[in-house]
Amino acid sequence: MPDVISTAPTEVRLWVALDVHKFSIVAAVLPPAGGRPEVTRIETTDKAIRRFVKTLGGPEGLAVSYEAGPGGFALWRLLTSIGVACDVIAPSLVPVRAGDRVKTDRRDAKKLVTLFRGGLLRFVQPPTPETEGLRDLLRCRDDIRCARTAARHRVAKQLLRHGRIYRDGKKTWTLTHRAWVERQRLDDRLAHEALSQMLTHLDSLDRQLAALDAQLEQIAQREPWGWQVDRLRAFRGIATLTALGLIAEIGDFARFGHPRRARVLAGDHPQRILLRRSTTPRTHHQDRQPPRPPALDGSGMALPPPTTAPDQRPRAQPACLAGADPPAPTPPRPRQPRQTLDRRDRCRRPRTHRLLVGRDDPTTRARGPPSRLTFAPGWGLATGAKRRRTLDAPMRSRLATLVRGSSTTGHCPAVLTRASQSDSRRCHRTGRQTPATTPP
Repeated sequence: MPDVISTAPTEVRLWVALDVHKFSIVAAVLPPAGGRPEVTRIETTDKAIRRFVKTLGGPEGLAVSYEAGPGGFALWRLLTSIGVACDVIAPSLVPVRAGDRVKTDRRDAKKLVTLFRGGLLRFVQPPTPETEGLRDLLRCRDDIRCARTAARHRVAKQLLRHGRIYRDGKKTWTLTHRAWVERQRLDDRLAHEALSQMLTHLDSLDRQLAALDAQLEQIAQREPWGWQVDRLRAFRGIATLTALGLIAEIGDFARFGHPRRARVLAGDHPQRILLRRSTTPRTHHQDRQPPRPPALDGSGMALPPPTTAPDQRPRAQPACLAGADPPAPTPPRPRQPRQTLDRRDRCRRPRTHRLLVGRDDPTTRARGPPSRLTFAPGWGLATGAKRRRTLDAPMRSRLATLVRGSSTTGHCPAVLTRASQSDSRRCHRTGRQTPATTPP
């Protein structure tokens, strides 16, 4: 939107900012230079506002502003009729200090008058009473349309809860679908009464919407918007309702110095102004660099070439490759499934270490019958004692010596595996003797 120029006089005697509410107005006053804001509270009646202007010395030299809000533009019209230069501030464009979260009426009034005197505020164009009336009528029509959509949803869900599904077509709320809805009779008397009331409400909304559309068609043919509607309807995709919406929301098209400025606001589809959506296409992050300004002609020097960071400068090519073809680019690494990547990070359990004792061991081949001990990871020498997870080479040699020395006596002094523990429990239940070694 084009910037709205402030209506403040050239020589301002007092700067005034108003924080407007429903029943009260907090006013902050500042002199042209220096000083601190003086805050006062007044009522929102016409008599109180006129008295406040009179206490300030009259409308000459006053610059008044307030934020646009639910109060509308009635205050602006009253002050303008008195002769006070009044501006309406755009609330969404007020500068906000980082970390300033305390918000009171007095603080807001002081902040607004300080920014107003410093020229840091943006203003909006107040509409004429006729344009504001057209805007209210169009918004009323949109509210009725939303209410009709909600009423249709309620009727459809009422039928769905009772197992009534429309299967004769794909589109709903056509003439055929509406006749099908009228023919439905629910089993429960109270449920059918609720459906009847919903249909009555839906019929009333349809009649209201049809009456508003007919009235808007007549408005579009009369002055002062008839000629604007005719010109807007010449564009493809713009009908009477869309043209009236553009006129009501934009107001005076003469505020645009060139049609391109209006296109910046509307984009390729002017009807999107009513939807408050941006039509600017997204660009790639490498295309967002600002263009380099051109060289000055005669009165200056051209800008130097852009410099690159040390880590981004091209490396020198070796002499042996100076005349050779550039190497082929490295092919991209194939993507691996996530299960493979997770499998690499898993902890591998140590395998069971087996020591051959007796005939299988060449050093003790002639000492006794073959036997084999299994050392499960996580178990030590004592029965049931959890000490070490793995056995290093010195520990394995000591255990081999211990087993070879005890194999001549016919028993094993230590239970080294969980399997041997299960054998001992099994032997304890059956009454047999626990074996000295555990078979594989």
